[in-house]
Amino acid sequence: MENADKVLNVLKKSGRELRTGEIVDQSGLEKKEVDNIIKILKTKGKIFSSKRCFWQANPE
Repeated sequence: MENADKVLNVLKKSGRELRTGEIVDQSGLEKKEVDNIIKILKTKGKIFSSKRCFWQANPE
């Protein structure tokens, strides 16, 4: 689950909504892997999307 933590940290540090491509660039992971991680994090309620294709970490 360390890659999921990496994606979540990228989103938290950005402080703004990011597109999947930006997450890929900043995390160094492959797009397919980031897409799968996004689905998992969304299901767990750790991230949300206020508009299509943009992701943001839920405030804690």
